[in-house]
Amino acid sequence: MSKIKVMDENLANKIAAGEVVEKTMNVVKELVENSIDAKSDEIKIELIDSGVKEVKVTDNGIGMDRDDAQLAFSRHATSKLKNLDDLFNIESLGFRGEALPSIASVSNVELKTSNGEVGTYITLSGGKDMDVEDSDLQKGTTITVKDLFYNTPVRLKYLKNLYVELANITDYVNKMALSYPNIKFTLINNGKVLLDTDGKGDLKKVIYQIYGADITKKMIEISGENDDYYIHGYISYPEMQKSNRSAITTLVNGRVIKNNELNKIITDAYHTYIPKDKFPIIVLNIDVDPILIDINIHPTKMDIKFSKLDTLKDLVYQEITKQLERLTLIPTISTRSEEALRESTIPLYQAFHNDAAPQPKYEETVLDFSVQEEEQEEENPEQQEEQEEEKEEKIRIKPMIPRGIVYSTYIIAENEDGMYIIDQHAAAERINYEKVLKALKQETTPIDLLIPIKIELTKNEFLIMKTHADILKNYGFTIEEFGDNTIIVRSHPSWIPEDIAEECIRKAVDVVISKENFDLDQFIWRMASTMACRMSVKANDYLSYDDQVWLLDTLRHCDNPFTCPHGRPTIITYTKYDLEKLFKRSLD
Repeated sequence: MSKIKVMDENLANKIAAGEVVEKTMNVVKELVENSIDAKSDEIKIELIDSGVKEVKVTDNGIGMDRDDAQLAFSRHATSKLKNLDDLFNIESLGFRGEALPSIASVSNVELKTSNGEVGTYITLSGGKDMDVEDSDLQKGTTITVKDLFYNTPVRLKYLKNLYVELANITDYVNKMALSYPNIKFTLINNGKVLLDTDGKGDLKKVIYQIYGADITKKMIEISGENDDYYIHGYISYPEMQKSNRSAITTLVNGRVIKNNELNKIITDAYHTYIPKDKFPIIVLNIDVDPILIDINIHPTKMDIKFSKLDTLKDLVYQEITKQLERLTLIPTISTRSEEALRESTIPLYQAFHNDAAPQPKYEETVLDFSVQEEEQEEENPEQQEEQEEEKEEKIRIKPMIPRGIVYSTYIIAENEDGMYIIDQHAAAERINYEKVLKALKQETTPIDLLIPIKIELTKNEFLIMKTHADILKNYGFTIEEFGDNTIIVRSHPSWIPEDIAEECIRKAVDVVISKENFDLDQFIWRMASTMACRMSVKANDYLSYDDQVWLLDTLRHCDNPFTCPHGRPTIITYTKYDLEKLFKRSLD
Protein backbone atom coordinates (compact mmCIF):
# COMPACT_ATOMS: atom_id res chain seq x y z
CA MET A 1 0.00 0.00 0.00
CA SER A 2 1.34 3.43 -0.94
CA LYS A 3 2.63 5.52 1.97
CA ILE A 4 2.64 8.82 0.08
CA LYS A 5 -0.74 10.53 -0.16
CA VAL A 6 -1.92 13.88 -1.46
CA MET A 7 -2.96 16.16 1.39
CA ASP A 8 -6.54 17.34 1.38
CA GLU A 9 -7.12 21.02 0.59
CA ASN A 10 -7.97 22.05 4.17
CA LEU A 11 -4.77 20.52 5.61
CA ALA A 12 -2.65 22.15 2.91
CA ASN A 13 -4.23 25.52 3.66
CA LYS A 14 -3.50 25.18 7.38
CA ILE A 15 0.13 24.38 6.63
CA ALA A 16 0.33 27.38 4.30
CA ALA A 17 -1.24 29.51 7.04
CA GLY A 18 1.79 28.75 9.19
CA GLU A 19 3.93 30.64 6.67
CA VAL A 20 1.50 33.38 5.65
CA VAL A 21 -0.34 33.98 8.95
CA GLU A 22 1.88 34.01 12.02
CA LYS A 23 0.23 36.89 13.90
CA THR A 24 -2.71 39.25 13.61
CA MET A 25 -0.60 41.75 11.67
CA ASN A 26 -0.26 39.21 8.83
CA VAL A 27 -4.05 39.06 8.51
CA VAL A 28 -4.30 42.85 8.34
CA LYS A 29 -1.41 42.97 5.86
CA GLU A 30 -2.93 40.49 3.42
CA LEU A 31 -6.40 42.06 3.54
CA VAL A 32 -5.12 45.64 3.19
CA GLU A 33 -2.92 44.67 0.23
CA ASN A 34 -5.94 43.08 -1.47
CA SER A 35 -7.87 46.32 -0.90
CA ILE A 36 -5.07 48.37 -2.47
CA ASP A 37 -4.87 46.02 -5.45
CA ALA A 38 -8.65 46.52 -5.82
CA LYS A 39 -7.98 50.24 -6.51
CA SER A 40 -9.48 51.45 -3.22
CA ASP A 41 -8.92 55.02 -2.07
CA GLU A 42 -10.51 54.46 1.36
CA ILE A 43 -9.55 51.55 3.62
CA LYS A 44 -10.91 51.12 7.13
CA ILE A 45 -9.38 48.58 9.55
CA GLU A 46 -11.40 47.79 12.67
CA LEU A 47 -9.98 45.54 15.38
CA ILE A 48 -11.35 43.92 18.49
CA ASP A 49 -8.66 43.04 21.05
CA SER A 50 -5.80 43.76 18.63
CA GLY A 51 -7.40 41.55 15.98
CA VAL A 52 -7.35 38.35 18.04
CA LYS A 53 -11.13 38.39 18.36
CA GLU A 54 -11.88 40.21 15.11
CA VAL A 55 -10.27 41.94 12.15
CA LYS A 56 -12.59 43.83 9.82
CA VAL A 57 -11.28 45.53 6.68
CA THR A 58 -13.63 47.63 4.57
CA ASP A 59 -12.71 49.25 1.25
CA ASN A 60 -14.41 51.08 -1.63
CA GLY A 61 -12.56 49.20 -4.38
CA ILE A 62 -13.84 47.52 -7.53
CA GLY A 63 -15.36 44.57 -5.65
CA MET A 64 -16.02 41.07 -7.05
CA ASP A 65 -18.81 39.24 -8.80
CA ARG A 66 -20.24 36.06 -7.26
CA ASP A 67 -18.01 33.59 -9.09
CA ASP A 68 -14.82 35.46 -8.23
CA ALA A 69 -15.90 35.85 -4.60
CA GLN A 70 -16.27 32.09 -4.22
CA LEU A 71 -13.12 31.28 -6.17
CA ALA A 72 -11.06 33.70 -4.06
CA PHE A 73 -11.05 31.16 -1.21
CA SER A 74 -9.52 28.45 -3.42
CA ARG A 75 -5.80 27.90 -3.05
CA HIS A 76 -3.59 29.41 -5.78
CA ALA A 77 -6.54 31.36 -7.19
CA THR A 78 -5.45 34.86 -8.18
CA SER A 79 -6.40 37.59 -10.62
CA LYS A 80 -2.89 39.03 -10.66
CA LEU A 81 -0.90 36.38 -12.54
CA LYS A 82 -1.96 34.76 -15.78
CA ASN A 83 1.27 33.20 -17.03
CA LEU A 84 4.94 32.70 -16.15
CA ASP A 85 6.00 36.00 -17.72
CA ASP A 86 3.77 37.89 -15.27
CA LEU A 87 5.83 36.50 -12.38
CA PHE A 88 8.81 38.55 -13.54
CA ASN A 89 6.83 41.75 -13.96
CA ILE A 90 4.72 41.96 -10.80
CA GLU A 91 3.07 45.32 -10.19
CA SER A 92 0.43 44.22 -7.64
CA LEU A 93 1.00 43.71 -3.90
CA GLY A 94 -0.56 40.26 -3.79
CA PHE A 95 -0.02 37.52 -6.34
CA ARG A 96 0.42 34.11 -4.65
CA GLY A 97 -3.26 33.24 -4.21
CA GLU A 98 -2.61 31.81 -0.73
CA ALA A 99 -3.71 34.55 1.66
CA LEU A 100 -7.50 34.19 1.76
CA PRO A 101 -7.64 30.37 1.87
CA SER A 102 -4.88 30.33 4.51
CA ILE A 103 -6.66 32.89 6.68
CA ALA A 104 -10.03 31.18 6.22
CA SER A 105 -8.59 27.80 7.28
CA VAL A 106 -7.70 29.07 10.78
CA SER A 107 -10.63 31.42 11.50
CA ASN A 108 -14.26 32.23 10.85
CA VAL A 109 -14.60 34.53 7.84
CA GLU A 110 -17.37 36.72 6.47
CA LEU A 111 -17.08 38.35 3.04
CA LYS A 112 -19.43 40.99 1.69
CA THR A 113 -18.56 42.31 -1.77
CA SER A 114 -20.15 44.02 -4.76
CA ASN A 115 -18.91 45.18 -8.14
CA GLY A 116 -21.90 47.52 -8.41
CA GLU A 117 -23.94 45.01 -10.39
CA VAL A 118 -24.28 42.06 -8.02
CA GLY A 119 -23.77 41.77 -4.25
CA THR A 120 -22.47 38.63 -2.57
CA TYR A 121 -22.26 37.57 1.08
CA ILE A 122 -20.13 34.52 1.96
CA THR A 123 -19.41 32.86 5.31
CA LEU A 124 -16.86 30.13 6.06
CA SER A 125 -15.89 28.31 9.25
CA GLY A 126 -12.36 26.94 9.34
CA GLY A 127 -12.17 27.13 5.56
CA LYS A 128 -15.17 24.79 5.13
CA ASP A 129 -18.95 24.89 4.84
CA MET A 130 -19.13 27.89 2.49
CA ASP A 131 -22.53 29.60 2.60
CA VAL A 132 -23.36 32.05 -0.21
CA GLU A 133 -26.18 34.63 -0.12
CA ASP A 134 -27.22 37.82 -1.88
CA SER A 135 -26.06 41.15 -0.48
CA ASP A 136 -26.51 44.87 -1.14
CA LEU A 137 -24.93 46.59 -4.15
CA GLN A 138 -22.69 49.07 -2.34
CA LYS A 139 -19.48 48.89 -4.35
CA GLY A 140 -16.45 47.58 -2.49
CA THR A 141 -15.50 44.72 -0.18
CA THR A 142 -15.72 44.05 3.54
CA ILE A 143 -13.91 41.03 5.02
CA THR A 144 -14.35 40.10 8.68
CA VAL A 145 -11.97 37.56 10.26
CA LYS A 146 -13.12 36.30 13.67
CA ASP A 147 -11.56 34.04 16.31
CA LEU A 148 -8.15 33.70 14.67
CA PHE A 149 -6.48 30.30 15.31
CA TYR A 150 -9.58 29.01 17.13
CA ASN A 151 -9.02 25.59 15.53
CA THR A 152 -5.22 25.59 15.91
CA PRO A 153 -4.74 26.30 19.64
CA VAL A 154 -0.97 25.74 19.48
CA ARG A 155 -0.59 28.77 17.21
CA LEU A 156 -3.03 30.78 19.30
CA LYS A 157 -0.85 30.11 22.36
CA TYR A 158 2.18 31.64 20.65
CA LEU A 159 0.51 34.95 19.82
CA LYS A 160 2.11 37.83 21.71
CA ASN A 161 0.17 39.86 24.25
CA LEU A 162 -2.44 42.28 22.95
CA TYR A 163 -0.18 45.32 23.19
CA VAL A 164 2.54 43.69 21.09
CA GLU A 165 0.04 42.50 18.49
CA LEU A 166 -1.50 45.99 18.30
CA ALA A 167 1.94 47.59 18.03
CA ASN A 168 2.80 45.33 15.08
CA ILE A 169 -0.47 46.16 13.30
CA THR A 170 -0.09 49.90 13.96
CA ASP A 171 3.46 49.86 12.65
CA TYR A 172 2.38 48.12 9.45
CA VAL A 173 -0.63 50.37 8.81
CA ASN A 174 1.53 53.44 9.45
CA LYS A 175 3.99 52.25 6.82
CA MET A 176 1.20 51.60 4.32
CA ALA A 177 -0.18 55.09 4.94
CA LEU A 178 3.29 56.47 4.23
CA SER A 179 3.49 54.34 1.11
CA TYR A 180 0.08 55.43 -0.19
CA PRO A 181 -0.63 59.00 1.01
CA ASN A 182 -3.36 59.18 -1.65
CA ILE A 183 -5.38 56.50 0.18
CA LYS A 184 -7.41 57.34 3.29
CA PHE A 185 -6.49 54.86 6.03
CA THR A 186 -8.46 54.51 9.25
CA LEU A 187 -7.29 52.19 12.04
CA ILE A 188 -9.55 51.54 15.01
CA ASN A 189 -9.02 49.22 17.98
CA ASN A 190 -11.87 48.56 20.43
CA GLY A 191 -13.63 51.66 19.16
CA LYS A 192 -10.61 53.98 19.59
CA VAL A 193 -9.14 55.67 16.51
CA LEU A 194 -5.37 55.14 16.26
CA LEU A 195 -4.80 56.54 12.77
CA ASP A 196 -6.96 58.55 10.40
CA THR A 197 -5.31 60.00 7.32
CA ASP A 198 -7.08 62.22 4.80
CA GLY A 199 -5.87 60.46 1.63
CA LYS A 200 -5.06 63.74 -0.16
CA GLY A 201 -1.58 62.67 -1.28
CA ASP A 202 0.47 64.90 1.06
CA LEU A 203 3.26 62.64 2.40
CA LYS A 204 4.50 65.18 4.94
CA LYS A 205 1.02 65.49 6.39
CA VAL A 206 0.91 61.71 6.83
CA ILE A 207 4.28 61.90 8.60
CA TYR A 208 2.77 64.53 10.90
CA GLN A 209 -0.24 62.33 11.66
CA ILE A 210 2.00 59.38 12.52
CA TYR A 211 5.01 60.98 14.23
CA GLY A 212 3.67 64.32 15.44
CA ALA A 213 4.74 67.94 15.01
CA ASP A 214 8.18 67.77 16.66
CA ILE A 215 9.53 65.12 14.30
CA THR A 216 7.77 66.48 11.21
CA LYS A 217 9.55 69.82 11.67
CA LYS A 218 12.85 67.96 11.59
CA MET A 219 12.26 65.98 8.39
CA ILE A 220 14.15 66.80 5.18
CA GLU A 221 12.80 66.05 1.72
CA ILE A 222 15.15 64.13 -0.59
CA SER A 223 14.95 62.90 -4.16
CA GLY A 224 17.37 61.57 -6.74
CA GLU A 225 17.65 59.19 -9.64
CA ASN A 226 20.04 57.25 -11.81
CA ASP A 227 19.55 55.05 -14.87
CA ASP A 228 17.80 52.31 -12.86
CA TYR A 229 16.21 53.83 -9.76
CA TYR A 230 14.29 56.89 -8.62
CA ILE A 231 14.15 57.61 -4.89
CA HIS A 232 12.11 60.20 -3.02
CA GLY A 233 10.91 60.73 0.52
CA TYR A 234 12.00 62.26 3.82
CA ILE A 235 14.92 61.79 6.21
CA SER A 236 15.21 63.08 9.77
CA TYR A 237 17.69 65.46 11.31
CA PRO A 238 20.27 63.40 13.24
CA GLU A 239 18.90 64.66 16.57
CA MET A 240 15.66 62.76 15.87
CA GLN A 241 16.76 59.24 16.78
CA LYS A 242 15.11 55.93 17.58
CA SER A 243 16.52 53.00 19.52
CA ASN A 244 15.67 50.48 16.78
CA ARG A 245 15.27 50.26 13.00
CA SER A 246 11.46 50.25 13.05
CA ALA A 247 11.34 53.93 12.03
CA ILE A 248 13.26 53.19 8.81
CA THR A 249 10.44 52.77 6.30
CA THR A 250 11.59 51.59 2.88
CA LEU A 251 9.07 51.17 0.10
CA VAL A 252 9.66 49.65 -3.31
CA ASN A 253 6.97 50.38 -5.89
CA GLY A 254 4.56 50.92 -3.00
CA ARG A 255 5.48 47.68 -1.21
CA VAL A 256 6.75 47.84 2.38
CA ILE A 257 10.00 45.87 2.55
CA LYS A 258 12.76 45.00 5.02
CA ASN A 259 16.13 44.69 3.35
CA ASN A 260 19.19 44.48 5.60
CA GLU A 261 21.63 45.78 2.99
CA LEU A 262 19.47 48.80 2.27
CA ASN A 263 19.00 49.53 5.98
CA LYS A 264 22.76 49.30 6.50
CA ILE A 265 23.57 51.81 3.76
CA ILE A 266 21.02 54.22 5.26
CA THR A 267 22.57 53.99 8.75
CA ASP A 268 26.05 54.26 7.20
CA ALA A 269 25.03 57.59 5.68
CA TYR A 270 24.39 58.85 9.23
CA HIS A 271 27.80 57.62 10.38
CA THR A 272 29.24 59.98 13.07
CA TYR A 273 26.00 61.99 13.00
CA ILE A 274 24.25 59.66 15.44
CA PRO A 275 25.49 57.05 17.96
CA LYS A 276 26.01 53.51 16.66
CA ASP A 277 23.08 52.12 18.69
CA LYS A 278 20.61 54.75 17.42
CA PHE A 279 18.75 54.98 14.13
CA PRO A 280 17.22 57.79 12.05
CA ILE A 281 13.60 58.20 10.99
CA ILE A 282 13.34 57.52 7.26
CA VAL A 283 10.52 57.34 4.74
CA LEU A 284 12.12 56.29 1.46
CA ASN A 285 10.17 55.43 -1.68
CA ILE A 286 12.06 53.54 -4.39
CA ASP A 287 10.57 53.38 -7.86
CA VAL A 288 12.05 50.78 -10.19
CA ASP A 289 11.11 48.73 -13.21
CA PRO A 290 9.55 45.50 -11.79
CA ILE A 291 11.85 43.44 -14.00
CA LEU A 292 14.83 44.59 -11.87
CA ILE A 293 13.45 43.16 -8.61
CA ASP A 294 12.33 39.73 -7.39
CA ILE A 295 9.64 39.76 -4.71
CA ASN A 296 8.93 36.04 -4.92
CA ILE A 297 11.54 34.96 -2.36
CA HIS A 298 9.45 34.74 0.83
CA PRO A 299 5.75 34.00 1.54
CA THR A 300 5.30 37.27 3.44
CA LYS A 301 6.76 39.27 0.50
CA MET A 302 8.55 41.53 3.01
CA ASP A 303 12.00 41.04 1.49
CA ILE A 304 13.01 41.35 -2.14
CA LYS A 305 16.09 40.93 -4.29
CA PHE A 306 17.46 43.82 -6.31
CA SER A 307 19.29 43.70 -9.58
CA LYS A 308 22.07 46.33 -9.68
CA LEU A 309 21.87 46.75 -5.89
CA ASP A 310 25.20 48.61 -5.81
CA THR A 311 23.84 51.43 -7.96
CA LEU A 312 20.83 51.76 -5.61
CA LYS A 313 23.06 51.82 -2.53
CA ASP A 314 25.28 54.49 -4.08
CA LEU A 315 22.25 56.62 -4.95
CA VAL A 316 20.72 56.35 -1.45
CA TYR A 317 24.03 57.08 0.30
CA GLN A 318 24.84 60.07 -1.90
CA GLU A 319 21.41 61.69 -1.57
CA ILE A 320 21.27 61.32 2.22
CA THR A 321 24.82 62.58 2.81
CA LYS A 322 24.28 65.47 0.39
CA GLN A 323 21.30 66.68 2.40
CA LEU A 324 23.01 66.26 5.78
CA GLU A 325 26.08 68.16 4.60
CA ARG A 326 24.12 71.25 3.61
CA LEU A 327 22.12 71.64 6.85
CA THR A 328 22.82 73.40 10.11
CA LEU A 329 22.29 70.59 12.59
CA ILE A 330 22.47 72.37 15.94
CA PRO A 331 19.71 71.05 18.20
CA THR A 332 17.43 73.80 19.50
CA ILE A 333 16.40 73.60 23.15
CA SER A 334 12.63 73.26 23.41
CA THR A 335 10.66 75.58 25.64
CA ARG A 336 7.57 73.74 26.79
CA SER A 337 4.77 74.65 29.10
CA GLU A 338 4.10 72.52 32.18
CA GLU A 339 0.95 71.21 30.52
CA ALA A 340 2.92 70.14 27.42
CA LEU A 341 5.47 68.37 29.61
CA ARG A 342 2.72 66.44 31.37
CA GLU A 343 1.32 65.38 28.00
CA SER A 344 4.66 64.39 26.46
CA THR A 345 4.47 60.76 27.62
CA ILE A 346 1.43 58.74 26.50
CA PRO A 347 0.98 55.29 28.12
CA LEU A 348 0.50 52.48 25.61
CA TYR A 349 -2.72 51.31 27.25
CA GLN A 350 -4.39 54.54 26.09
CA ALA A 351 -4.52 52.98 22.63
CA PHE A 352 -7.16 50.72 24.14
CA HIS A 353 -8.95 53.23 26.35
CA ASN A 354 -8.34 56.83 25.24
CA ASP A 355 -7.87 58.86 22.10
CA ALA A 356 -4.30 59.89 21.35
CA ALA A 357 -3.28 63.05 23.19
CA PRO A 358 -1.94 66.02 21.18
CA GLN A 359 1.76 66.18 20.48
CA PRO A 360 3.76 68.86 22.38
CA LYS A 361 4.97 71.80 20.33
CA TYR A 362 8.33 73.55 20.28
CA GLU A 363 10.01 76.31 18.35
CA GLU A 364 12.70 75.75 15.74
CA THR A 365 15.45 77.85 14.22
CA VAL A 366 16.83 76.85 10.83
CA LEU A 367 19.99 78.60 9.72
CA ASP A 368 20.53 78.66 5.98
CA PHE A 369 24.17 78.16 5.06
CA SER A 370 25.77 76.25 2.23
CA VAL A 371 28.15 73.34 2.43
CA GLN A 372 31.74 74.11 3.37
CA GLU A 373 34.17 73.50 0.52
CA GLU A 374 37.91 72.84 0.61
CA GLU A 375 40.25 75.80 0.30
CA GLN A 376 41.77 76.46 -3.10
CA GLU A 377 45.38 77.42 -3.63
CA GLU A 378 46.23 81.09 -3.26
CA GLU A 379 46.81 82.93 -6.54
CA ASN A 380 46.92 86.60 -5.49
CA PRO A 381 45.96 88.71 -2.43
CA GLU A 382 42.70 89.97 -3.95
CA GLN A 383 41.64 86.49 -4.99
CA GLN A 384 42.63 85.16 -1.57
CA GLU A 385 40.44 87.78 0.12
CA GLU A 386 37.50 86.90 -2.12
CA GLN A 387 38.00 83.20 -1.40
CA GLU A 388 38.13 83.84 2.35
CA GLU A 389 34.88 85.81 2.19
CA GLU A 390 33.25 83.11 0.07
CA LYS A 391 34.48 80.39 2.42
CA GLU A 392 33.12 82.27 5.46
CA GLU A 393 29.72 82.46 3.80
CA LYS A 394 29.70 78.71 3.24
CA ILE A 395 30.47 77.79 6.87
CA ARG A 396 27.28 76.59 8.51
CA ILE A 397 27.82 78.20 11.93
CA LYS A 398 28.28 81.93 12.36
CA PRO A 399 31.20 83.19 14.52
CA MET A 400 30.55 82.73 18.24
CA ILE A 401 31.94 84.72 21.16
CA PRO A 402 32.72 82.66 24.30
CA ARG A 403 31.24 84.12 27.49
CA GLY A 404 32.30 81.54 30.09
CA ILE A 405 32.36 77.88 31.13
CA VAL A 406 29.95 76.04 33.42
CA TYR A 407 30.67 72.79 35.26
CA SER A 408 34.22 72.99 33.86
CA THR A 409 32.85 71.25 30.77
CA TYR A 410 30.41 73.41 28.80
CA ILE A 411 31.40 76.62 27.02
CA ILE A 412 28.69 79.29 26.89
CA ALA A 413 28.87 81.40 23.72
CA GLU A 414 26.67 83.77 21.74
CA ASN A 415 26.10 85.45 18.41
CA GLU A 416 23.21 87.38 16.89
CA ASP A 417 21.19 84.18 16.42
CA GLY A 418 21.20 83.07 20.03
CA MET A 419 23.07 81.46 22.91
CA TYR A 420 25.14 78.30 22.42
CA ILE A 421 26.29 75.59 24.80
CA ILE A 422 29.31 73.64 23.55
CA ASP A 423 30.66 70.41 25.05
CA GLN A 424 34.40 71.11 25.12
CA HIS A 425 35.39 67.42 24.89
CA ALA A 426 32.94 66.58 22.08
CA ALA A 427 34.01 69.68 20.13
CA ALA A 428 37.72 68.91 20.53
CA GLU A 429 37.04 65.29 19.61
CA ARG A 430 35.36 66.32 16.35
CA ILE A 431 38.28 68.64 15.48
CA ASN A 432 40.87 65.95 16.20
CA TYR A 433 38.82 63.28 14.44
CA GLU A 434 38.84 65.21 11.17
CA LYS A 435 42.52 66.02 11.66
CA VAL A 436 43.42 62.35 12.16
CA LEU A 437 41.12 61.23 9.33
CA LYS A 438 42.89 63.55 6.89
CA ALA A 439 46.29 62.48 8.21
CA LEU A 440 45.42 58.81 7.68
CA LYS A 441 44.68 59.55 4.03
CA GLN A 442 48.03 61.25 3.49
CA GLU A 443 51.60 60.07 3.67
CA THR A 444 53.15 60.82 7.03
CA THR A 445 56.70 60.94 8.36
CA PRO A 446 57.18 58.47 11.25
CA ILE A 447 58.70 59.70 14.51
CA ASP A 448 61.08 57.28 16.23
CA LEU A 449 60.38 56.45 19.83
CA LEU A 450 63.20 57.08 22.28
CA ILE A 451 62.19 53.88 24.07
CA PRO A 452 60.39 51.32 21.87
CA ILE A 453 57.09 50.00 23.22
CA LYS A 454 56.77 46.28 23.83
CA ILE A 455 53.26 44.77 23.68
CA GLU A 456 52.47 41.20 24.71
CA LEU A 457 49.51 39.48 23.07
CA THR A 458 47.67 36.19 23.32
CA LYS A 459 48.33 33.62 20.62
CA ASN A 460 45.21 34.39 18.61
CA GLU A 461 45.76 38.16 18.97
CA PHE A 462 49.34 37.74 17.79
CA LEU A 463 48.19 35.82 14.69
CA ILE A 464 45.60 38.49 13.87
CA MET A 465 48.24 41.18 14.38
CA LYS A 466 50.64 39.42 12.00
CA THR A 467 47.88 39.21 9.37
CA HIS A 468 47.15 42.96 9.50
CA ALA A 469 50.52 44.39 10.57
CA ASP A 470 51.01 45.97 7.13
CA ILE A 471 47.93 48.10 7.70
CA LEU A 472 49.54 49.86 10.65
CA LYS A 473 52.84 50.14 8.79
CA ASN A 474 51.06 51.91 5.93
CA TYR A 475 49.84 54.53 8.40
CA GLY A 476 53.25 55.32 9.88
CA PHE A 477 53.76 52.70 12.61
CA THR A 478 56.96 50.63 12.59
CA ILE A 479 56.19 47.23 14.12
CA GLU A 480 58.42 44.18 14.52
CA GLU A 481 58.00 40.72 16.01
CA PHE A 482 59.81 40.41 19.34
CA GLY A 483 59.76 36.82 20.48
CA ASP A 484 56.71 34.61 21.06
CA ASN A 485 53.38 36.45 20.93
CA THR A 486 55.10 39.81 21.38
CA ILE A 487 55.54 42.82 19.15
CA ILE A 488 57.66 45.94 19.51
CA VAL A 489 56.69 49.35 18.16
CA ARG A 490 59.63 51.58 17.20
CA SER A 491 57.93 54.60 15.62
CA HIS A 492 54.54 56.26 15.23
CA PRO A 493 52.92 58.81 12.88
CA SER A 494 53.82 62.45 13.42
CA TRP A 495 50.24 63.50 14.21
CA ILE A 496 50.22 61.56 17.52
CA PRO A 497 51.33 63.86 20.39
CA GLU A 498 54.41 62.65 22.26
CA ASP A 499 52.80 62.85 25.70
CA ILE A 500 50.09 60.31 24.82
CA ALA A 501 52.03 58.31 22.21
CA GLU A 502 52.15 55.04 24.16
CA GLU A 503 48.44 55.14 25.01
CA CYS A 504 47.50 55.86 21.37
CA ILE A 505 49.79 53.10 20.05
CA ARG A 506 48.26 50.52 22.38
CA LYS A 507 44.78 51.65 21.33
CA ALA A 508 45.73 51.33 17.65
CA VAL A 509 46.90 47.76 18.23
CA ASP A 510 43.66 47.02 20.10
CA VAL A 511 41.67 48.29 17.12
CA VAL A 512 43.53 45.94 14.76
CA ILE A 513 43.11 42.81 16.90
CA SER A 514 39.57 43.50 18.11
CA LYS A 515 37.89 41.66 15.23
CA GLU A 516 38.94 38.71 13.14
CA ASN A 517 36.83 39.90 10.20
CA PHE A 518 38.89 42.96 9.34
CA ASP A 519 37.13 45.82 7.60
CA LEU A 520 39.35 48.67 6.37
CA ASP A 521 36.65 51.36 6.50
CA GLN A 522 35.67 50.37 10.03
CA PHE A 523 39.35 50.27 10.99
CA ILE A 524 39.96 53.82 9.72
CA TRP A 525 36.86 55.14 11.55
CA ARG A 526 37.71 53.37 14.81
CA MET A 527 41.34 54.39 14.54
CA ALA A 528 40.47 58.05 13.95
CA SER A 529 37.74 58.19 16.60
CA THR A 530 39.83 56.38 19.21
CA MET A 531 42.89 58.53 18.60
CA ALA A 532 40.76 61.69 18.60
CA CYS A 533 39.25 60.79 21.96
CA ARG A 534 42.71 60.27 23.52
CA MET A 535 44.08 63.49 22.00
CA SER A 536 41.21 65.74 23.07
CA VAL A 537 40.68 67.98 26.07
CA LYS A 538 38.46 66.28 28.64
CA ALA A 539 35.59 67.44 30.80
CA ASN A 540 36.90 69.38 33.84
CA ASP A 541 40.12 70.31 32.00
CA TYR A 542 40.87 74.03 32.23
CA LEU A 543 40.52 76.12 29.05
CA SER A 544 41.77 79.69 28.87
CA TYR A 545 39.77 82.33 27.00
CA ASP A 546 42.14 82.04 24.02
CA ASP A 547 41.69 78.27 24.06
CA GLN A 548 37.92 78.72 23.95
CA VAL A 549 38.15 81.15 21.03
CA TRP A 550 40.40 78.74 19.11
CA LEU A 551 38.14 75.75 19.86
CA LEU A 552 34.94 77.49 18.73
CA ASP A 553 36.49 78.92 15.57
CA THR A 554 38.13 75.62 14.61
CA LEU A 555 34.89 73.74 15.24
CA ARG A 556 33.06 76.08 12.86
CA HIS A 557 35.45 75.12 10.06
CA CYS A 558 34.95 71.35 10.47
CA ASP A 559 33.20 69.43 7.73
CA ASN A 560 30.63 68.30 10.31
CA PRO A 561 30.78 70.59 13.35
CA PHE A 562 27.56 69.32 14.90
CA THR A 563 28.48 65.91 16.36
CA CYS A 564 31.50 64.11 17.73
CA PRO A 565 32.68 60.99 15.82
CA HIS A 566 30.46 58.85 18.04
CA GLY A 567 27.33 60.80 17.12
CA ARG A 568 26.90 62.86 20.31
CA PRO A 569 26.07 66.56 19.81
CA THR A 570 28.92 69.05 20.12
CA ILE A 571 26.69 72.10 20.33
CA ILE A 572 23.11 73.03 21.21
CA THR A 573 21.38 76.40 21.20
CA TYR A 574 18.74 78.56 22.77
CA THR A 575 17.47 80.98 20.16
CA LYS A 576 16.95 84.57 21.21
CA TYR A 577 13.21 83.97 20.89
CA ASP A 578 13.41 80.98 23.26
CA LEU A 579 15.19 83.06 25.89
CA GLU A 580 12.73 85.93 25.57
CA LYS A 581 9.87 83.48 25.91
CA LEU A 582 11.38 81.97 29.06
CA PHE A 583 11.74 85.42 30.62
CA LYS A 584 8.23 86.47 29.48
CA ARG A 585 9.61 89.15 27.17
CA SER A 586 7.78 87.43 24.30
CA LEU A 587 4.22 86.41 25.10
CA ASP A 588 3.06 85.08 21.72
